[in-house]
Amino acid sequence: MEIETLSLSEWGEKLPSSGFDVFHTEEALTVLDEHTSAELRLYGGFKGSQAVALLPVFVRRNAVGRAVFSPPPALGVPYLGPIATPNSPKQRKQEKVNREFTEEVLERLSVDSSRTLLRFVCSTDFLDPRPYQWSDMQITPEFTYELELSDTTADELLSSFSKSLRREIRKRDELDLTIGVEGMDAAQTIHRNVEDRYDEQGESFAFSWPYVRDLLERVGDRSRVYVARGPNGKFLNGVVVLYSNDAAIYWLGGARVDYEGVSVNSLLQWRILEDIIEDPELDSVHRYDLLGANTERLCRYKSKFGGELVPYYRIESGGAGMDLAKAAYRVVSR
Repeated sequence: MEIETLSLSEWGEKLPSSGFDVFHTEEALTVLDEHTSAELRLYGGFKGSQAVALLPVFVRRNAVGRAVFSPPPALGVPYLGPIATPNSPKQRKQEKVNREFTEEVLERLSVDSSRTLLRFVCSTDFLDPRPYQWSDMQITPEFTYELELSDTTADELLSSFSKSLRREIRKRDELDLTIGVEGMDAAQTIHRNVEDRYDEQGESFAFSWPYVRDLLERVGDRSRVYVARGPNGKFLNGVVVLYSNDAAIYWLGGARVDYEGVSVNSLLQWRILEDIIEDPELDSVHRYDLLGANTERLCRYKSKFGGELVPYYRIESGGAGMDLAKAAYRVVSR
């Protein structure tokens, strides 16, 4: 296997047709690069001219060492990490490609140094983190809820929801409420509402409006801004959804707001799901990620949608000396 460092345009050309997240795209990585002080490096593993593995990392240097992130902290990126695109259906060969690429990249990054912190959060499409464990990294499973939407109708999907959620959604037509897709002004309102909610809770909201604006502008049709409005067009709630070639993620917004006893967020989520199932522009999208199943309080709500509990993997440097650095990273990420 040959390991190459790619430019952003080369990276975009080598992405597979599926099996990656929106933040893996050239457009999103460009924005992340512009809004972090870390150095973006794009690695590709090649068998001949074919890319069989890809990895974007952000390297940050300071007085005490280096940190290697994928994704970078404090930008609201749920997953990044490696993409495996082996050209063989055989399990043995897929494992060989993954193992060789992991070993080569970790050597390039010099992660065996006691002064290097590595932290990856892999997408749900990356199924085999074992080569990192064999290289003395720590592997921690985390979870999200995903809805598989490729072979279902809206009615069939609704029937899989909890009774209380079905009841809320069926009240939609009785309410003086509209849900539509809007533009950048609505996205800014959603961002401001989330920021205000964090302020009320005495917490800081990490990522800025200019970052959100730049990301939505750059990814273009890979995003939609859904807004619920009451009488006289009053803003009630909104959600920003991001799309890869085959999956959508619930990225920003969706505050807990009730309108005449009905959760507005539930109605927003239902409109998003209806569009994925029925909108021809989203024909290639067959999966919706509700983004996160690691907080008990949130799970009680998200599990009502009947999604599959899906693992993804956090990969971190091992050793007691890294504990303080990891704790600091988690604070910054929040």
